Amino acid sequence: MSDHLSPDAPAPERLTRYTKTEQSEILGDGDDPFGVAHTGLTWLPKEDHFGIRLGGRLVAHAGLLRLPLSIGGVESEVMGVGGVAVSPALRGHGLARLVISAALDHARTLGPRHGLLFCRPPLVPFYERLGWQALDQEVHVEQHDGPVPMPLRTMWTPLHDGATWPPGRVRLRSFPM
Repeated sequence: MSDHLSPDAPAPERLTRYTKTEQSEILGDGDDPFGVAHTGLTWLPKEDHFGIRLGGRLVAHAGLLRLPLSIGGVESEVMGVGGVAVSPALRGHGLARLVISAALDHARTLGPRHGLLFCRPPLVPFYERLGWQALDQEVHVEQHDGPVPMPLRTMWTPLHDGATWPPGRVRLRSFPM
């Protein structure tokens, strides 16, 4: 997966809605478009959505959601990034970078010091090229029967100058995004 930007790439826009219909417009109607069904986790919908349209068709998306979390017993909030999607025919043209950047630009206006995401291991190098850092510790997330270890890779990025990830056990105090 390349992360170069096309010189004629359209600008991301803030979406007024993002439903299963819009997701299907990008990824089709598969049962597991993000490849995470095997985790058995319940996920939260995002609240803020950013997308790119080509020819009137939605072709890329990234979502945001403010979430409570505890690090080393200290309660805080993060901006969760999720639902990152690019139409398969348009991957490798920098569209994911554009929608993620738009989402993070908005996240920086909302207060939390960190962005957080969960991804499949093959996507870690892509996110690292965008400045995200993998957490080398287990992260627990809420589920219907209580907290469980997150089976995907947890990554973070600073949203403000000088923000570093604090030491201590990490527990997302909600379903993951």
